[in-house]
Amino acid sequence: MKMKTTTMLIALAMGATTAFAQKGVEDGSRFGHGQDSLNCLKNISIYTEYVKTNNFKDAYEPWKAVFTEAPLAQMTTYVNGAKILRNLIATEKDGAKQKQYFEELLKVHDQRIQYLDGLNTLVKSKSTRGDILATKAHDFYSFMALNPDINTAYAIFKEAVELEQQNLPYYVMQEFADVSGQKIKSDEAHKEQFIQDYITIAGYANEAYKGATKEKAKEQYKMAKDNIDAHFINSGVATCENLQEIYAPKVEENKANIEYLKSVITVMQKLGCKESEAYFAASEYAHAIEPTAATAFGCGAMYYKKGDINKSIEYFDNAIELETDLEQKSDYCYTAAQVLFANKQLSKARQYARKAIEYNETKGDPYILIAQMYANSPNWGNEPALNKCTYFAAIDKLQKAKSVDPSVAEKANELISSYSRHTPKDEDLFFIGIKKGDTVTIGGWIGETTTVR
Repeated sequence: MKMKTTTMLIALAMGATTAFAQKGVEDGSRFGHGQDSLNCLKNISIYTEYVKTNNFKDAYEPWKAVFTEAPLAQMTTYVNGAKILRNLIATEKDGAKQKQYFEELLKVHDQRIQYLDGLNTLVKSKSTRGDILATKAHDFYSFMALNPDINTAYAIFKEAVELEQQNLPYYVMQEFADVSGQKIKSDEAHKEQFIQDYITIAGYANEAYKGATKEKAKEQYKMAKDNIDAHFINSGVATCENLQEIYAPKVEENKANIEYLKSVITVMQKLGCKESEAYFAASEYAHAIEPTAATAFGCGAMYYKKGDINKSIEYFDNAIELETDLEQKSDYCYTAAQVLFANKQLSKARQYARKAIEYNETKGDPYILIAQMYANSPNWGNEPALNKCTYFAAIDKLQKAKSVDPSVAEKANELISSYSRHTPKDEDLFFIGIKKGDTVTIGGWIGETTTVR
């Protein structure tokens, strides 16, 4: 079938010949004309057979002739060309030859982009500039020892990320995080951009993970997420002190720049630096310009630090109202519950914890917080044995936390072990007419029914 196709192409080329030979690169045709077109088709046939048998050394010269003389001949010119050159780089012992092959490999990607529109007319599965750049970035990264130009590598990765976003291969995502981190070594000013790069690529990896339909792809993007986090942590930049140092002066310089302020708020929220002055300042300036859930939350955190709990909760309520993402809305409710719990407003704290559960039923932390509230309020009546039954109600919440969110199991089990030591003894309950399996209602503000163990 392959020979038949090649014969047809040769016939087509001969039918279109003129009296003079001419290469495709010269006249914009697929194979050229006259003898040049015949030479092109012959070289395609030769190098293709060599590639099939992994004889990349002998495939090189006929492939290069096609690549140089007929850039529009086939999309496979570029796919096979990259395969040939990667192999030659890996097996070549001479450093100068390796560098030559490496430069040619980069040129394969550049020329493919140059002729992309025409090449896409030849195939059903179209390529994009972004996916070609992603492959080029990966090749640059793989052979960076041959050209340790971190700025060039970063520029290629950056454009690929901007174009492909969550559609990037998992390995390109983690390589971008590594390259951006390496750039700091030669450019201290890159720290701020590196933080933004981390937030961006971590977000795309998470989107890709959530959108993956095959288990293998899910595992790969999960691995990419872990590696991206590792690159960030190992960079030495991932501290709130560093973020404060980087952002504090720039927030003041950009206090009327809403886009910049938003980016600072996003970064510091994601990295858990919500106690930093730069975060408070950015939130307050941004909230005055364009109130959002994130800016309201930042103001709430600021007033909490200042000790104004009522004002803090007012802003948290504003954040909850403005937020549209249910998971984030749940997080805001949980934070408000923590603030109120810390200030011994237990009944109100439970209201917010229950809202957090309502917005995100798979999160165990709000249940744990309610359990801690109950364990801090065991003295609601005059009967000591009944008071100790409060710990059964707390354990109920901890068991629920584990059932909906396995990630909190360790913490929940520690508290269950601790609270179990405070539950009433059988003989104490016997004297007030209660035994295992009976239900009791916990009084006071708790008002919940639990079962005696």
